Order: sequence, then C-alpha cells, then structure tokens
Amino acid sequence: MKSNTAMKAAEAVEEKGSSAEKTVDKPWKAYIELSKPGIVMSNLLTAFTGFFVAAQYTAGFSLGTNIHILLLTMFGIALVLAGGTTLNNYIDTDIDPLMESKKERPTVTGAIALRKVLYFGLLLSAAGIAILLAIEPVAAVIAAIGLFVYVVVYSLWLKRTHSLNTIIGSIAGATPPLIGWAAVDPGLHMYAWLMFAVMFIWQPPHFLALAMMRVEEYRKANVPMLPVVAGFTMTKRQILVYIAALLPISLLLYPFGMIYTIVAAALGIGWLVLSLKGLRTKDDMEWARSMFMYSLVYLTVIFVVMVAVHL
Repeated sequence: MKSNTAMKAAEAVEEKGSSAEKTVDKPWKAYIELSKPGIVMSNLLTAFTGFFVAAQYTAGFSLGTNIHILLLTMFGIALVLAGGTTLNNYIDTDIDPLMESKKERPTVTGAIALRKVLYFGLLLSAAGIAILLAIEPVAAVIAAIGLFVYVVVYSLWLKRTHSLNTIIGSIAGATPPLIGWAAVDPGLHMYAWLMFAVMFIWQPPHFLALAMMRVEEYRKANVPMLPVVAGFTMTKRQILVYIAALLPISLLLYPFGMIYTIVAAALGIGWLVLSLKGLRTKDDMEWARSMFMYSLVYLTVIFVVMVAVHL
C-alpha cells in the first residue's frame, strides 16, 4: 500500500512537471509575454525620438532615404530590450513566485522550461546587438553597456542587495534615446545626452512610486526597495528631489522651441506639485498610484512633443 502511494505521488509529480509545456496551446504567447512588449514599446518611443531628432541636426543625413536604417535600428533595440527582460525573468525565477503581481509569468507557471528561457533571452540579446553593430558600432556598444547594467549589475546584484538598485538600473533604462541618436550620429550631440539625462532622472520617481504600491510584495520577496528599507516618508522625499531635478534638466532642451519649453515646464511643475502633496497625504497608496500614472503621461507627452516640434 505504501509503495503504491509513493508511486502515485511520483507519477503525479512527474505528470505535473511534464505537463507544463503540454498544457500551453500557444507557446508563442508565453514567449511574447517574456519579452514584455509594453515595456519594449514605451522604450522604442524614446529610441525613435533620439533617432528622429538626430536626423534633424545631422548634416547630410536624410530620414527619407534612410528609412531602412530607422527600421533596423528600432528592430535591433527591440530585440535587445526583449532579451534583457527575458533574462530578468530567468534571474528572478526564485523570487517572482513570492510576488502576487508576477505569479503569472511563464517562468513561474512553468509554461516554458527555464533552460529555454535562458537561451531565448541570450539569442534575442545577441541578435539585437549584431543588428546594431551592422548599423553603427557606437550604437551597439551603448546597447551592450545598457544590457550589462540591467542584467548583471541590476538584476543579478543590486536588486537583491541594496536600495540603490533603482538608481543604477536607471542607467540602462536611459540608453534607448542615446542608441537611437548614435545610429544617426555616433558623435552624440549634447541634445542626445540631455535626453539620456531626462530618462535617467525620470525613472527613480516612476519606479519608487511603483515600489510603494507593491511594498508588501517586495518585503515578502526580501527585495530591498527603498520603501521597504527606509519607509514611505523617506521615499516620498527622494521622489520630490528627483522631480525637482528633472524640471530644470528638461528645460535645458529649450532650443527645441517655445512649444516644447512650455509643455516641459507645465508637465514638470504639475508633477512637482503632485509630489509636494505627497508630503501631507493621508493615503500613501492612492498618492503613489497618481504619481505612477502621471509619470507615464509625462514620459509619453514630452517625447512625443520632442518629435512633433521637429516635424
């Protein structure tokens, strides 16, 4: 009797393990989910802006006759981004099951074998870097640095050891407009670095607001995000500092024209006012949700306007 029970248990485990991939009707959907298309698309907006604006300031470069360069650059960047997010999924396999918001990831549900996830992430990353290398080596180098910072420095190391993870991870997240610009002008005009700075400073308040919303999940997974290790009061003060710094940095791009300057000032002041309200709010979670949503609007509008004023 005991032997039969043990055998049935073993069969059940074996069936569960082997059925993970069998029960997925459309495995390609799981691979797309690993690639986080939403994150890829939002980063492609900033990469496209870098490429498009660079084309306006680079003598002898015609966007109309280089559409193929634009498409290949966006494709290469998309592959690198998708590769990075896939590798991040692979690395976080041990902590994602502890976080409610990440329990449906294919790496948690077992929809894809971890070995395949690793190979998929490496393949996407290598293909993206190779495409960018064929277009412009400087663009490929910047993409490789961003990928290394995101996967090795952030995902493998700082995310699990220090609250500075958000700051260092922002370096990687700020590279798309720089890569886009480098594909046109490897000399990297000052405007390219200012776009990088806007993206770099924008990310801490964006991700710290998100960390406040998911503070209990991060606490359960033992991830030292700032709200977990220092509390909401310190987090809200740091968010305020970053947004206060973002306003003048965004205005350094005033040569883009009056419309850009007015929009950047209005968006920055609006976000600053909202962050100040956080110091007195009685509902931290509701305030964090407002900050997170405002950050998405800020990023979309300011980069769309950068393109629009150069049409």
